[in-house]
Amino acid sequence: MKCNTKCKVKKDLDALASKFLSTDQSEIATMSYTHLSLGERYQIYALKGAKHSINFIARVLNRSPSTISRELRRNKSLRGYRAKHANNKACDRRANNATTIVTDLWAWVTDKLKENWSPEQISGVHAGISHMSIYRYIWRDKRQGGTLWQCLRRKGKPYRQRLTAETRGRINDRVSIHERPCIVEERSRIGDWEADTVIGQHHKQAIVTLVERKTGLLKMKRVGHKTAQQVSEAMIELLAPVRLQVKTITSDNGKEFAQHKKVKQKLFSPFFFADAYASWQRGTNENTNGLIREYLPKGCDFRQVSDNEIQDIENKLNNRPRKRLGFKTPMQAFYNIN
Repeated sequence: MKCNTKCKVKKDLDALASKFLSTDQSEIATMSYTHLSLGERYQIYALKGAKHSINFIARVLNRSPSTISRELRRNKSLRGYRAKHANNKACDRRANNATTIVTDLWAWVTDKLKENWSPEQISGVHAGISHMSIYRYIWRDKRQGGTLWQCLRRKGKPYRQRLTAETRGRINDRVSIHERPCIVEERSRIGDWEADTVIGQHHKQAIVTLVERKTGLLKMKRVGHKTAQQVSEAMIELLAPVRLQVKTITSDNGKEFAQHKKVKQKLFSPFFFADAYASWQRGTNENTNGLIREYLPKGCDFRQVSDNEIQDIENKLNNRPRKRLGFKTPMQAFYNIN
């Protein structure tokens, strides 16, 4: 009886093998599975049961011998290789791997949020996740008592336009922004810089900031006092290494820029002044100063901040991907790094 049963099973397996062997090989060749399908596993089961070699099975399925060997080794059961069991085992393994990948992905997203990347910047670099998914992740975390929402630039606050400006002095020989070449407004070339200062606690110290309009590259330096002499010297020190990429400089009407002619002579670059109460004319620098304030909030005593910490802030902002740069960083865009 047992012999008859074994003979019947062998006949069935031979029939299955013959059926698969008669399949149009061009039809099999057109299949493009990343993973083995259930149908392919039934083929493996039948061909193996008919005592065919791994190389033969690989040729029939248009797969590599290593794929077949790995399948038979990893997905067999206690009763040998069974197609359905093998398929379930492979699917379970992929599901576990996917969970690990998703967990690793969100851990990476969390790290970037804590580095003050925006959801748009994160999704721009990692195409596998949308910025809206990241926002949902942040707000779900907040509902559960998390603090990721505090990493957002504005922390959910609406934007308020600044309507006031500090008291300005009179600057001799200033050249209006309206005399600046029109090409500067287009942001079509590298070399047009905007200048400003970020003020510390009680106006004791300041940080001179220079931002290149096209790429957003930032250069910053702390000065002990916001005097025209210290500010002009800081500007020259910051821009001298890239002097060939300094075509124009534009600042507001602060008295700290009174030595603009000194800067112009040292850097061989025309110097222009924006209109009073028109911060939008230097929007690149205004926006960048807002990013700096994420690290150095208003009321911060700059005397307690080291030069290394300031350099670290500059490096972080210059290495954040920007949406308008096709998610390149300012550093990559300015120095043409791929």
